[in-house]
Amino acid sequence: MTETFAIYIEALAAHASTWGFLLIFFFMTVESSFIPFPSEVVMIPAGFLAWRGELSSGIVNLDMSLALLAGVLGSLAGAYVNYALAVKLGRPFLRQYGKYFFLSNATLDRVDEVFLEYGEPATFVCRLLPGIRQLISIPAGLCRMNFCRFSILTAAGAGLWCLVLLAIGAYFGHLAADMSYLQMVQRGKEIIHAHTPWLLLALLLLATGYIFIHKRIMRLNTREASEELED
Repeated sequence: MTETFAIYIEALAAHASTWGFLLIFFFMTVESSFIPFPSEVVMIPAGFLAWRGELSSGIVNLDMSLALLAGVLGSLAGAYVNYALAVKLGRPFLRQYGKYFFLSNATLDRVDEVFLEYGEPATFVCRLLPGIRQLISIPAGLCRMNFCRFSILTAAGAGLWCLVLLAIGAYFGHLAADMSYLQMVQRGKEIIHAHTPWLLLALLLLATGYIFIHKRIMRLNTREASEELED
């Protein structure tokens, strides 16, 4: 099983040298649109492969720079999709049919509140925040934010986020610079087995914290809605 998994990873790494930058662009476009998809599973492996010289040219600095460029361009493309949908379809359409685009009314209300409270800089800051990163381009489109400023702030925020993820991947690539994929898989299994109780505890704490924060936010939203009705 371990050897099979290692062979599978090696095959993916081999394809990365040919299709790597195109795949980064494609998946970051998906991530930056309304489709739920984590950027971490794209940019961290990209940084890992780039550092090991397995992404394209084998030149670390060049591959890291091209990976960053592909990530930013993909993020911009996905943001443009959201922006265009918001401009063309409008708020009433998104409220009625947003569920078919993975957009609930509660989600639209949340990103609307953030954008209205913090204004255009939110398109930069929110690019660094999970859960709202890709959705902040929707209220920007609904409010007809200047397209040039929207592009600059989105590219800056996305670039910073992609750079952080690439750095994390490069760090792991540095740690595993002299290891084969089979050795990495075996080492990973050893670490998991040795620290299983702590990993389970960490997952439990994360789940508990998420549930607590989610319920608190829902309670606050309910209270605010009740106060508005009373007023």
